[in-house]
Amino acid sequence: MTTQALNLGKLIIDGKSRVSRDGQFADVLNPATNEVIDRVPLATPEDVEEALDAARKGFKIWASTPTHERYDILFRFTHLLEKHKSELAEILTLENGKPLFQSEAEVDTGIRLFKGFAEKSKSLYGISAPLDAQAGLEKDIFFTRREPIGVMGAILPFNFPIDLFSHKVAPALAAGNAVVIKPAMEAPLTIIRITELLHEAGVPGSTIQILTGRGSTVGEILASSPKVNIVSMTGDTQTGIRVARNAAKNLSRTFLELGGNDPLIAFDDADIDEAVEHAVFGRTWANGQCCCANKRIIVQKSILDDFTHKLITKLKGYTLGNPMNPGTKIGPLINEKAANTVKKQIEHTVGQGAQLLYGGERIDNCFLTPTILGNVGKEADVARDLEIFGPVLPIITFGDDNEAVEIANNSIYGLSGSVFTKDIGRAMNTAYKMETGQVAINGTGLYRPDAAQFGGYKQSGLGREGLSVTLEEMTQVKNIAIRNALY
Repeated sequence: MTTQALNLGKLIIDGKSRVSRDGQFADVLNPATNEVIDRVPLATPEDVEEALDAARKGFKIWASTPTHERYDILFRFTHLLEKHKSELAEILTLENGKPLFQSEAEVDTGIRLFKGFAEKSKSLYGISAPLDAQAGLEKDIFFTRREPIGVMGAILPFNFPIDLFSHKVAPALAAGNAVVIKPAMEAPLTIIRITELLHEAGVPGSTIQILTGRGSTVGEILASSPKVNIVSMTGDTQTGIRVARNAAKNLSRTFLELGGNDPLIAFDDADIDEAVEHAVFGRTWANGQCCCANKRIIVQKSILDDFTHKLITKLKGYTLGNPMNPGTKIGPLINEKAANTVKKQIEHTVGQGAQLLYGGERIDNCFLTPTILGNVGKEADVARDLEIFGPVLPIITFGDDNEAVEIANNSIYGLSGSVFTKDIGRAMNTAYKMETGQVAINGTGLYRPDAAQFGGYKQSGLGREGLSVTLEEMTQVKNIAIRNALY
């Protein structure tokens, strides 16, 4: 299969596929080969406004659709995802570069999330309050109901298109909202195809729109438009701050999942093999391009040599190559710019006194060998706020438990973290003190159960996503009182 044959590169506005008004396109590259695999339109401001006007209309249609009908449509969509799983996984690997087995797992995540949010939409209950508890209101009946909010602008990154599309779009649609989506320019094709399947399942064309294009045009308008009621964005922190400022102009409800420089602490009583296994998994999944993965390896000095030796041995078993091959565990970074950036960050860290222990080579365009950096000082940039978006493991040592927590918290970020120890008291004490939105004990921080209230502390984000919270966040409460109904 080739993406050219599918002709995926298009805007989808009001249920119709078309090019941009000025006919401008951008190439989508396969990062494993640097070959052009498709072209996508660059939406103009007029295209964005047209999509938003359609979405306002689509919101009224979808919000008035009974919950059981929305449920049936979304459930039908999950069957289409299952039917097209191989096709979607292949498109994702071609445009994103992650190994094919990871793309297949991501489709499974999408199926799970859409099923989960569809199910939960049938239990968005209100409350009935006994007003005889308040003097003078004894004859009133009071209750609440949850209603959809309006139009959501969803701004997606390249690294987990299906996963993050599902975390945003599934609850928005399940709750009765309309959605306008801006996929990442590097990996828009899977999202376009999934949106086609949503329309095939029965979601009205005006209810969900796709706008490919530059963030400075599409993203800027989505974040700042008074036609948008919810803004949900996953990406880097500086972009997130700009989105928040724009959304604040209209008091749009805003959700931001941003950067992270997540700590993994290995204490001297840890199962070293287990810690190494999880550290490598967390740092190589999605080719090291994951916000909530462990990015700083904080190791107690007494186990440093053993830990480092096992880390190098483990990484040697990770095959770097064509992500379409079944045996490949690490593919390319998303583009040459990203590979250049990571290479420069490695060199910068070595310049600050770190030692290159393994890897660190640029190979053939976007490929970078997994890298281990030793002797990283706790004041080095990478030990604090330098987020490396690639398969790089910097090792920072510590003496006692307090120093480990101090190093972990010495960052502007606080998305996820992990602790390895056999002492449950030590584990819980450390987890309570870590300034992160999530802590995994004896497991990588690259851990996101569907039900988790996922999100970050500090500059790692705003709001929470997950089956247990997002439907409530995508709705608003209406209070209704019937005065003097009782006698």
